[in-house]
Amino acid sequence: MNPIQQILYKYPLMILDGAFSTELERRGCDLNDPLWSAKILMENPEIIGAVHEDYFRAGADCVITASYQATYEGFMKRGLTKQEAKEFIQLSVRIAAQVRDHFWENPENRINRPKPLVAASVGPYGAYMADGSEYRGDYGLTQVQLMEFHRERMNTLIEAGPDILACETIPCLVEAKAIVNVLEEHPQVYAWISFSAKDGERINSGERIEDCARWLHTHPQVVAIGVNCTPPEFMESLIVQIRKGTDKPILVYPNSGEHYDAQTKNWHGCSSGLCYGDSAKKWFEKGAKLIGGCCRTTPQDIREIAVWGRK
Repeated sequence: MNPIQQILYKYPLMILDGAFSTELERRGCDLNDPLWSAKILMENPEIIGAVHEDYFRAGADCVITASYQATYEGFMKRGLTKQEAKEFIQLSVRIAAQVRDHFWENPENRINRPKPLVAASVGPYGAYMADGSEYRGDYGLTQVQLMEFHRERMNTLIEAGPDILACETIPCLVEAKAIVNVLEEHPQVYAWISFSAKDGERINSGERIEDCARWLHTHPQVVAIGVNCTPPEFMESLIVQIRKGTDKPILVYPNSGEHYDAQTKNWHGCSSGLCYGDSAKKWFEKGAKLIGGCCRTTPQDIREIAVWGRK
């Protein structure tokens, strides 16, 4: 059964977690690496569990696994065997599920909230490239080639038993189509598709998000559509545009408002300056039903959403 529908049937809002890499760096992890946060699966998986727990305690109804940049190709470039790569990809799901289950054992953590979900992150091809192309979508690959890239990792994540797949930061419709085609090889599996956007109407490839939503609307295994890793000032407009193409639940988890330089791998500028919880309430009023945070957001931001979202 569709796990998002189960939550939204009982609750008006599903709260997602916030930035993962930001919290790892705050704990001293060096992520300046082609594997990015996925390298912590090899080096210190306990820290990954600690970040998930922080977000559950902040009020998240769902955590996203540390598999965004975890690919067979990436791990094997590092010298791992294929079997070792598989084990680390699946470890990302097991860590999140174990932390969730331990959290849920405490009756005090069950008050006025659903049992949290584990969403297995499926990052775009550009994340594996580690060159910022997930913010452009100019891969030059066909849909079939993208299906071949995503298939084995998606199969591996599905085998680990997450509640849902979080197909996120997708910059172009052809990649979304490739992912959905692979998803449909597993009829009992559900996913959300979340695009990265360049403005209030278009995803990073330049395609209209309304058209993307309209295409995804006809595919029942895609149970929510939205945007992430996008400046918060575009959220309200993007929600309106997505709603033109679908009546499925809309999810938004923007970054903090700072600008990421893919060449220097640094963040510049200031955050939006608004209370994150207040901004999130506006997105909810516009029609978003799943709300969290992406790059540079924190457990405190998620806690601010829970303040009004749990009423």
